[in-house]
Amino acid sequence: MRSPVSRGSFAVRFSTFDVVWALISPLLALWVRSAPVLNTLEGWSTVAFYCAIAFVSSLVAFLVFRTRDGMTHLFSVNDALDVAKAVLLSEFFTCIALFSLTRLDGIPRSTPLIHALLLTAGLLSARAFVRTSHSDRKVAPNLQLKASSVEHIILIGSNRLSAVYIDFLRAYAPDCYRVIAVLDPRAEMVGRSVAGIRVLGCLMDLLPIVNEFKEHGIRTDRIIVGGDSDLLTKEAMAEITQICTEFEIELDYVPRLVGLKTLQAPVEQTQAEEEGSRRIVFSPSRYFRVKHYVDFCLGLLLIIVLLPVFLLIAAIVLLDVGSPIFFWQRRIGINGQGFHIHKFRTLKPTYDDQGRYFSTADRVSLAGALLRKFRLDELPQLLNVLVGDMSLIGPRPLLPHDQPSDATARLMVRPGITGWAQVNGGKLITPEEKNALDEWYVRNASFWLDLKIISKTIVFMLGGERRHAQASEMKSTAIVMPFQPAE
Repeated sequence: MRSPVSRGSFAVRFSTFDVVWALISPLLALWVRSAPVLNTLEGWSTVAFYCAIAFVSSLVAFLVFRTRDGMTHLFSVNDALDVAKAVLLSEFFTCIALFSLTRLDGIPRSTPLIHALLLTAGLLSARAFVRTSHSDRKVAPNLQLKASSVEHIILIGSNRLSAVYIDFLRAYAPDCYRVIAVLDPRAEMVGRSVAGIRVLGCLMDLLPIVNEFKEHGIRTDRIIVGGDSDLLTKEAMAEITQICTEFEIELDYVPRLVGLKTLQAPVEQTQAEEEGSRRIVFSPSRYFRVKHYVDFCLGLLLIIVLLPVFLLIAAIVLLDVGSPIFFWQRRIGINGQGFHIHKFRTLKPTYDDQGRYFSTADRVSLAGALLRKFRLDELPQLLNVLVGDMSLIGPRPLLPHDQPSDATARLMVRPGITGWAQVNGGKLITPEEKNALDEWYVRNASFWLDLKIISKTIVFMLGGERRHAQASEMKSTAIVMPFQPAE
């Protein structure tokens, strides 16, 4: 939905960190490359020219891909891909400008590549660490919503609940419900984006925005608050209620729409859950307190080292399977939170242009079969590690309907790209055996155990899946092992 004319102008907006890092990274790239121009006084004019071109190109790319608009604490894989696209565009502009004006005289040919890696690493690192500091995410329930006509919605509040609700409407009923704007009490949020929808103004702008959309032929059917009524002040709620009454607009709240009276569980349910937790919850290994930071550093290093492999596989997938090159799937992660896991596509479309159906066997190509055999299609999950959705080592994330009857242990920690259950049988062991192995890992995880799993994973990739006797032993051990009380 396009914004009204008065609010559709292009805003020049940058993150302070992005600007500072775009200014520093070109000089840092020259230093890493040990460029000869840094050793002479005359060469500093070339250095200044290169840094200026790279800086301006970065700022233009940031504006094109609107890297400032996304909420940093809601950093996702899609945001990481936008950052990568912005960096590629920046380096393209830089190389074109330098080659056109100076033929890259004095600048080593590898400097733009080093600059791209440094710029990407800095931008992603900053966003990932901010995301980590806001890791207390809540899960929206799985509900169904039906409607017979399109309703135009204005959401109040740019928070995680609003973002989840927008994604829910877009995924389930895009032709029935349409969020046309987001408002927020905080002035600094104006111009930002929540799940792709712009924050058009503050609460005081509600009436002008409703009237302006009406002028454009868009009637506001419903105003939804992204929380309970106590999310806003009494004065703000009174003003919103008055506008809704005057314009015959329905007023709702996201928790109420999804079947919750409040964002907290009922007292009886909470007490029951607490009693159950005392019986079944145990303390995971202390290693998990620092494991996320180890995963982030190793994940970032692997992405940089494997970048040529990424590009080669992406090109193969594009030529063999077609666009898009990534496949995503909704999985369950830490604390039961849903997230999108990403892989390289290895299957062709289920239907062709004439609507003819193809079985899975017909959809797998030679290249796709090879990528699956050596697990190279899993490489994009390093991006999930980078943004905090996954870990390098941990229980494999499962689809909602594949969760074991007691998933308490596996949902205590971030899911992994590989894990103890995978290297002890993978698909050759039963779900109960997998769950027992995952539970054992959560109890006993350590840096040295992770190194052992990595070495076994390499053998697993080259030699294929093998069932180990330890899987059955872990299952029987888990049945008789008493649970330790939670700390």
